[in-house]
This record gives sequence, structure tokens and C-alpha cells, in this order.
Amino acid sequence: MRVPVRQSEVLAASKKVDDHHLTRGTMERMRQEILRLTKERPALALEMQRTAEEGDFSENAGYQAAKAALRRLNNRITFLDEQLRFAVPIDQDDDTGKVHIGSTVTVEVSGKTMKLEILGSQESSPGKGRISHLSPLGVALIGHSVGDKIQFETPGGMVIYKLLECS
Repeated sequence: MRVPVRQSEVLAASKKVDDHHLTRGTMERMRQEILRLTKERPALALEMQRTAEEGDFSENAGYQAAKAALRRLNNRITFLDEQLRFAVPIDQDDDTGKVHIGSTVTVEVSGKTMKLEILGSQESSPGKGRISHLSPLGVALIGHSVGDKIQFETPGGMVIYKLLECS
């Protein structure tokens, strides 16, 4: 039997970029979360077993809640494990003089200075100055050295970024 594929699913899959770059700090936080969740698992399993002994599964709200909690915990452990298995560590100490993934740069644009950290897409947070290396600005900055002027096309027009500092 053939399963129908929605156009939106095809479009979403075509736009998906697998980016597994993570800082070592994030990877360590993920490992610590896995350890913490693994320690919580036996208590949830016991709770599910205890509520299962109360009778009919279909009308046992306690059992359903315990089962859902255990499923969420297991899914989170699986997700984190998958992320760590494919993770590409970002070397933030590499000082080549050029902008690369893991660099912290200071740029000047329209008379204002901004400090940006170039990271993987999973850790990007533009409001906090953390941009993805796959973002248009990240792509424009990668490979440039201090003193370079980078022309960057925005919806509002052409903007020139001057690279002041790179570490």
C-alpha cells in the first residue's frame, strides 16, 4: 500500500539542513542531562508498575499519566543521545586569524559595533549575539580577516560590515 506524501512534508524535507555543530559546553550539558534522566527512569518505571496494579488500563488515569511521563523521558534520552552521536565539536580556541565556526567577532555596521558568536544552527540565538554559520550573515563573515569590509545584501538594501576583531 502506498502512503500519500503531503507537499508540505516534501518542502520541509527539502529545506532541512543537517547541522550537527555543537560547542563542547553544550555537549557536556547534554551528557549531564542524560545522566540525570537515566537516574529518574527507575522511579517512573516503578510508578507505572504501581499504577498498573490498580486495575483496568483503559480507565486508569494514573497509569496513563505515568506511562506518558516515562515515554517523554525515554524520548528525551533518545533525542539527546542521537544529537551527541552525530555531534561535530566546535573548536572555539582555534586562532587562525580568519572567521570560522566558533569565532567571536566584533563588527561595525552603520556606526554601531556588535559582538557576534558564530555557532551551529542548533545553538544560534540572534538576540543574544549567537548566529548560525549557515545564516546569511554567518556565511558572509566566514573566511574573512580583521579589517575586511563585507558587503551584505539585506531586504532593506546593501549593508557594509567592517570586521574589527576576531577571536
